[in-house]
Amino acid sequence: MKKELIINAAPTGVEIALLEDDLLVEVHHQKTNNNFSVGDIFLGRISRTMPGLNAAFVDIGHKKDAFLHYTDLGPRIRSLVKFTNGATSGGIPTASLDKFKIEPDIVKTGKIEQVFTRKDMVMVQILKEPISTKGPRLSCEITLPGRYVVLSPFQTGISVSKKIINAEERQRLLRLMESIRPKNFGIIVRTAAEGKKVADLHEEITELSSKWTEVHQAMHNKTTSTKLLSELDKTSSILRDLLNDTFSKVVVNDKEMYHSIQTYLEQIAPDKAGIIQFHNQTKPIFEHYGIQRQIKSSFGKTANMPSGAYLIIERTEAMHVIDVNSGNKMDNSDQETQTLAVNLEAAKEASRQIRLRDIGGIIIIDFIDMRNPEHKKKLYEAMLEFMHTDKAQHTILPISKFGLIQITRERVRPEVTISTVESCPACNGSGQINASVLVTDHIDRDLNFILTSQPSTKVSIKVHPFIEAYLKHGSWWKTPQMQWFLKYKRWVKIVSDGNSQLMEYHFFDQNQDEIRL
Repeated sequence: MKKELIINAAPTGVEIALLEDDLLVEVHHQKTNNNFSVGDIFLGRISRTMPGLNAAFVDIGHKKDAFLHYTDLGPRIRSLVKFTNGATSGGIPTASLDKFKIEPDIVKTGKIEQVFTRKDMVMVQILKEPISTKGPRLSCEITLPGRYVVLSPFQTGISVSKKIINAEERQRLLRLMESIRPKNFGIIVRTAAEGKKVADLHEEITELSSKWTEVHQAMHNKTTSTKLLSELDKTSSILRDLLNDTFSKVVVNDKEMYHSIQTYLEQIAPDKAGIIQFHNQTKPIFEHYGIQRQIKSSFGKTANMPSGAYLIIERTEAMHVIDVNSGNKMDNSDQETQTLAVNLEAAKEASRQIRLRDIGGIIIIDFIDMRNPEHKKKLYEAMLEFMHTDKAQHTILPISKFGLIQITRERVRPEVTISTVESCPACNGSGQINASVLVTDHIDRDLNFILTSQPSTKVSIKVHPFIEAYLKHGSWWKTPQMQWFLKYKRWVKIVSDGNSQLMEYHFFDQNQDEIRL
């Protein structure tokens, strides 16, 4: 599968489009003033505890207090609080955990008030960005992600990605990690680490350890909420998490960002540094690669498919609903097979739409009814395969007896919503236009001014085809065009323009330059 990353940098933010085999599958927009991104680490202050919710609200500087549930504290929360208090007061002078004494784990069924009281300081990490009226959701299980490994302070375990299936390679990585793991740090080995040398892995662990040192230094003598460490910008984090051998191109239209990404690629994947390209053409980058057109056709209530079938995507307060419609392309011959074909196509498009719009929560897909159990099984297996490339955690249930597939998908940031409607140029979005019967009066008035003020100019007028028919056709001696000739003794050429709006008209001289009034 060919992957391309197209980056449109603008003063207000950065738009990132991910293409798979030239098909748009993800759109990200990062605003320049976005201070609360998933992965950012903050020093927060407990505003209040909510025993009924078994949660706490934490002040991290957002207009809405962030939400921290007991289940997101992690078993080593006492160690984290101890380190936070020691770092802020100066009692723990170093970021190293070699001599740090790990505190006993908390129980899974405990209460939030047993851990925190109001005004306590604690290190937290953003788990979900602010969505709608809700503030960020937090976790106290701190992670420092790299390209090959994820470093977790106050942990001791080592785990290897399930996508690394070779038993020997898994054992090799476990042995390596055990030999280079910093004391009291846990490690998660990512898929990209497969086959990597110990020097590469050790170098990244050293870099992640230096980030932990930054966090420690940023907490020194702090008594108010503050950001301790920012996650990578959206572009770099996507490259870190997604970059593999199938990436063929990264294109950016900003020179500074081009050099920044090139430097980053040289650090994390020197063999892929050559895929970065700078877009310096006059045509906007999203238009040049057909992304703007795909956005217009992909977002909105209806999503069309090549066969003529289409999806209707509706959002409610509780869930998203996707309805599959066959359109008018199905006939009566072997209807069951045709229904399966449409449903398979719809499953592929639905999985793309879910990923593209970053839809989270409960999703219900209403497929066309099928009676054959084998066809139902095939559709379910296809849905699992299509959703396999989705990084967000999700669960897909088998088809119900009503022909529905139910999906739950992790929501970590607001849904991507792009309006594809445009204001009508005729009415400017008001829904009303001037009386159409008066358009010829307006043309006549303007034409009179032009012909009397520029007596030597040959004039032509470009109008909508409906208006052109009214001005030219009918009894020839009664048409407005003939009446103008008789009145001004000059012939006015009338040109039909299908791109013009109904009430739109423009005058041109003999050089085809527009006469502006």
